[in-house]
Amino acid sequence: MSKPLYITILLFISLLPLKSQNNDPDRFIQVSGIITDEYNKPVQGVGVISRKMLRATISERTGIYSITSKPGDTILFRALGYKRYHTVIPTDFEGRRAMVDIILEADTISIETVTILPWRSYNEFIKEMTKEKPEDPIVKNMNENLASIYVAVSNQTGVRVSPEAGYRYVMEQNFSNMATRNQYPYNNLLNPFAWSKFFTEVKKGLLRNQTISKPKQAKPVKKKKRSGK
Repeated sequence: MSKPLYITILLFISLLPLKSQNNDPDRFIQVSGIITDEYNKPVQGVGVISRKMLRATISERTGIYSITSKPGDTILFRALGYKRYHTVIPTDFEGRRAMVDIILEADTISIETVTILPWRSYNEFIKEMTKEKPEDPIVKNMNENLASIYVAVSNQTGVRVSPEAGYRYVMEQNFSNMATRNQYPYNNLLNPFAWSKFFTEVKKGLLRNQTISKPKQAKPVKKKKRSGK
């Protein structure tokens, strides 16, 4: 064998492992990058999936992601509110690291106005609205208390429930507040004139027990005839 031919064979044999190493599908590649939207804002929580490696990760708050892949692998990017995106690692990629930045497009669907009701039909709505419902015990007691107060106020002598009476009562309270401003409230226990009036009424029999006798039958009174002149 000639020397030039021998050297050529050695060079060919030495290049075979290098070529096979570059095209080795079991070689790992670290794929990294930044995921942004159409306005160049980072998108977090994007699912990054490697189909060959059967691995997945999510992007950080800054949109940065990193995943292990292989030559010829397909990497999927999925996020809520964005269209799906994928990228393919070339089979002849020779590096150990790949920088792949992704821009996701917003996925918006416009729908017509939808009215949601808790009834399946208009007839069910009418039936539910017109159905007699039990009265709330709290509301019932409140109405009874208001009715008893109204009856008690109405039965008082000389008291008539009306807007005028309410206005008069409010004006009296305002006048009393103005008269006793920065002073103690008016108290009849310290009023000598009130005590004098009280003792006078006691002497007249204010606190004396009164006996109630049965009413007697009324007798007709005969009119006297006038004598004519």
